[in-house]
Amino acid sequence: QVRLVESGGGLVQSGGSLRLSCAASGSSISIYTMAWYRQDIGKERELVAWINSGGSTVYKDSVQGRFAISRDNSKNTVYLQMNSLTPEDTAVYYCKAVSSSRPFWGQGTQVTVSS
Repeated sequence: QVRLVESGGGLVQSGGSLRLSCAASGSSISIYTMAWYRQDIGKERELVAWINSGGSTVYKDSVQGRFAISRDNSKNTVYLQMNSLTPEDTAVYYCKAVSSSRPFWGQGTQVTVSS
């Protein structure tokens, strides 16, 4: 069982930056692919970025070059650095751990970007 707790969300002006953290407990996440998703009101949850156990990353096209996902296995934590934020990035951001048995989700952290 993996418990994920996101933090770092908040209100920021357009063009600003935020760094989200996803702290895991209950199991080491070092072998898991970790991902960040987001969901805005009335929209489907969408993949923002993922990072596998080897450190390879993939990004949603609209965040490529602005967001960076990283992991610190010694801290059992995954990060999402978000720069040049726009109002379109407003959403609840969720952390996900992909294991061989089942996925694990955090409760989410709200990111609001004002214009």
